[in-house]
Amino acid sequence: MDVRTPEEHAIAKLPDSLLIPLSDLAADIDKIQPPPGAELVIYCHHGVRSWHAAVYLEQAGFERVHSLSGGIDAYSQSVDPSVPRY
Repeated sequence: MDVRTPEEHAIAKLPDSLLIPLSDLAADIDKIQPPPGAELVIYCHHGVRSWHAAVYLEQAGFERVHSLSGGIDAYSQSVDPSVPRY
């Protein structure tokens, strides 16, 4: 799940990721429906917003929530260099 802005999401995104900007998370929490037992990985640009979102979702009762350390920027550098950096 991507918690960046729509503009950031348009530049670079992970396949099949759900976009819910951090500023909309409380209002759109009902859109988050991971399959039973699935891990929910939250990402942003560098990992700060996703950490806040993960804490919020855990407090809201979601289980197996993780913030992608280093965000999509680190993912691009370490996992898939075809993901644009900005």
